[in-house]
Amino acid sequence: MKKLMMICGLLFGMVAFAQAQQEGARPGGRMGINPEARVKQLDEKLKLSDDQKAKLTTLFTEQTEAQKKLRDETAGDRKAMMEKMQKMRADLETKISAVLNDEQKKTYKAMVEEQRAEMEKRMKERQGGN
Repeated sequence: MKKLMMICGLLFGMVAFAQAQQEGARPGGRMGINPEARVKQLDEKLKLSDDQKAKLTTLFTEQTEAQKKLRDETAGDRKAMMEKMQKMRADLETKISAVLNDEQKKTYKAMVEEQRAEMEKRMKERQGGN
């Protein structure tokens, strides 16, 4: 009986570990969405040109690398990391706007506002608010 319980425990641990590994690779998982998927998501709504796709992919790749580096540098200092991340996000928004044309900028701004509203709603729900 002990052997059976031990085998079940090991099996459960392996499944949990495998699940955790897969979540990091999924769009929207803990590790976020990869640059190509972000560009594809924007392309669906903004109808990007090939040149814009290439520029945005480069921007998102650089952003991802900079965020990883920042996490490593500020490990433990959550407040400093959040401040720097906010500045990085603002810089990224400026760079994205520089790539888009006027019509795309309007649509993109509406998308960002919608995402912010959804995030605020989720935060309120987590905090127990209505």
